[in-house]
Amino acid sequence: MTKLMEWLLGLSLIGVLWSIVTFDLLDLRISDQYLQVAWPLPIYLLVAFGCYSLAVVGYRVATFNDCETAAKELQEQIQEAKRDLQKKGLHF
Repeated sequence: MTKLMEWLLGLSLIGVLWSIVTFDLLDLRISDQYLQVAWPLPIYLLVAFGCYSLAVVGYRVATFNDCETAAKELQEQIQEAKRDLQKKGLHF
């Protein structure tokens, strides 16, 4: 099962459970206090997911590793390409 299918399955289950609780489809006799919490639950989950995503992106940016050897190798390849193109008559 791919990650997309796992996420879609999870979101579908949450959506079905939310619909059952919110619209009282199974006649569960849920009190009004729980219904007041259940109505905005998708918005709360969306905000929580957004906060989590921002935290993960911020952490990954803060702990990003520099690749000194790869940068040096790339600069050497660029210089080599420039010399090769100058030999062929291209002027920079």
